[in-house]
Amino acid sequence: MASTLFIDLDSLDLDARIAGPEELKASLAQRGTFEMLNGVIHRDAEEGLIVGYKDIRADDWWAPDHIPGRPLFPGVLMIESAAQLCSYDFDQRQPDNDSFIGFGGVNKTRFRGTVEPEGRLYFISKLNRVRRSMFMYFAQAVYNDKLVFETEILGAIV
Repeated sequence: MASTLFIDLDSLDLDARIAGPEELKASLAQRGTFEMLNGVIHRDAEEGLIVGYKDIRADDWWAPDHIPGRPLFPGVLMIESAAQLCSYDFDQRQPDNDSFIGFGGVNKTRFRGTVEPEGRLYFISKLNRVRRSMFMYFAQAVYNDKLVFETEILGAIV
């Protein structure tokens, strides 16, 4: 896996939002506490690149219990957030597909830093492969200008 970012976040307008909660809900089935993205700020369909974010807050549902006295955003939720970003991008590529997009797996996952409230966690995903019933993206997360997570996300049409 690459340890360099797929895109320089400084080259983007980080305050822009091309998709917010309503657009994400139109593509993703997760609701309530499992709506893991707050927005999408960049999408380049030709390059297969998408950037989204999650605001990490001290009053988030996970914060009191993971870890008491030192809240750390759980790695499994980083994976879920990245998977939702990939699923959103895949759905945008298949606008007439009404099938459910399921989680197929992860490969080569590495956590390279901690994520503590307060701040914005950016997810960067790059399309690697698409087939009729599955897809694979490379995904990264950046917090406070540091690469904190990378993985391969596999999705499947269920």
